[in-house]
Amino acid sequence: GAITFSGDDYKLLGVDLSELSELERTLEEVGLNNEIPTLFIAEVVLTYMETTRSDALIQWAAEHFPRACFLLYEQVQPEDPFGCVMQQHFRQLSTALRSLALYPDCQAQQRRFLGKGWTECSVMDMNEFFTCCVPEDEQQRVQTLEPFDEYEEWHLKCSHYFVLAASKGMEPSWTPLSPIPCHAGPVGVAGSVPAAVCAGLSAIPGLRRYGHRSVLVKPNVIVTTGGFGEEDGQHCRVRNVHLLSRRAGHWGAVCVTPNVPDQRWGERLYHTVSRVSDTLALVVGGRTSPSSTGLGMLWLKFPETWGASGPGDVAVELVNLQPAAEAAALRWRHSTTEITFKGEQYLFVYGGRSALQPVLGDWHFLHTPELSCTAIAVEGPVPEGRHSHSACSWEGGVLIAGGLGAAEQPLGSVFLLRELEHGFQWQTIETHPPLVPRYSHTAHVHEGKLLLVGGVWFHASSVPGITVIDLMTGLCLNYVINVEHLEWPLMLHNHSSVFLPDEKELLVIGGGGNCFSFGTHLNPEPVLLNLSSILTSH
Repeated sequence: GAITFSGDDYKLLGVDLSELSELERTLEEVGLNNEIPTLFIAEVVLTYMETTRSDALIQWAAEHFPRACFLLYEQVQPEDPFGCVMQQHFRQLSTALRSLALYPDCQAQQRRFLGKGWTECSVMDMNEFFTCCVPEDEQQRVQTLEPFDEYEEWHLKCSHYFVLAASKGMEPSWTPLSPIPCHAGPVGVAGSVPAAVCAGLSAIPGLRRYGHRSVLVKPNVIVTTGGFGEEDGQHCRVRNVHLLSRRAGHWGAVCVTPNVPDQRWGERLYHTVSRVSDTLALVVGGRTSPSSTGLGMLWLKFPETWGASGPGDVAVELVNLQPAAEAAALRWRHSTTEITFKGEQYLFVYGGRSALQPVLGDWHFLHTPELSCTAIAVEGPVPEGRHSHSACSWEGGVLIAGGLGAAEQPLGSVFLLRELEHGFQWQTIETHPPLVPRYSHTAHVHEGKLLLVGGVWFHASSVPGITVIDLMTGLCLNYVINVEHLEWPLMLHNHSSVFLPDEKELLVIGGGGNCFSFGTHLNPEPVLLNLSSILTSH
């Protein structure tokens, strides 16, 4: 019969949940008393059923059990980039997620249960659940179980799963998800930005990667290093340096011949690359595995005449720096920004994380080009430690925005490290409306406006697009990215972006990541975002 296992106080039944008459008969045969409080648990079960049948099951449970509770755990947010990858995964397994069409978000699921006979219902996504319902000491225990550096994937996965608790007839009332957090309201949108595949780069290998860095080292030349992606037909930490060169308005790849005594030097994620001159760029930090101690510094040296005589091969020399400024270098997910102090050029290394410290809040001034650590006085309220933030040069100082803090919560603060006569001062930039907390974004400054590109935030109803902050007034406007001309999901985290001021365009290179158990998504092609309308109208 339907009983597949039977013990003194436990019975395991094999019944088709969509056949309610058979389910009811089987439960009666095994002696279930529906008058006593009953708990239903459905962990990614109902979503595989036809929605009319799963709706009927929810309503049947409410009608046949006077005192009952229902716990539901399954997926939401099917239409954003992560949701598209998630849906494609289940379609390939021939196990489509059927509930998502009618119930795409937490609010729709709550209305579903309240409309099917349940008198109380609370729901939250797993980011809210972990933050609000898991005790702080348990959060800390989980966070230290093993080396971990996949924050974006973790938070995106949690924003696409929810837990729901419904009840009826319970005295006292059953509210296990209390205190229920206030759901973050929808993010205000001021307009949209069109996205298009960058012509000429669609067939170029080597740019499908994430956790890399791309930088404009001279007019019309972009260098991309490191990251995780496709190389020689397999997924790995990418060793090769990649060059893009623009001629007659069109971008194309340049063949690079590296002179690398130890090839592992170029194999790193979450480092920074800073242009020092037309022939010199500095790589700071990065990691191989999350348990590594960090990778120090590296010069990228380019020939004096490179790029002047056509798209020929370019020899790139990688020169290891030992043991210069180790404390500054042994970190990842940090920022390195050019600043000026008393007419001298420095690189300002800030924040990040290391194998021993999950969040760093320190900073170092490296005098260029010899990279000596210099003590410069800094006053003002010190920003909360963070990693995966953005940093931009502005008026001789540095703008720091967002990031992930010590509690693994996105931050919404913006700070300016401003030059004074005797040193620097931290200064908070107030934004209105307040900046939605985010991390893993990129940033650029153009004519007094701070542009934040993509990232990860906890507003499950949308994904970050472009945010423009007027640094004079603090006005903060959000723009969605119009991806109707792209044939694949555009994941704007762990990407790089290069701002082209003359065209008012952003070239987005790479991005994506491991989408939980649904597979790895790498943005297949560089994308151009046209900002002319929002930078003119802002």
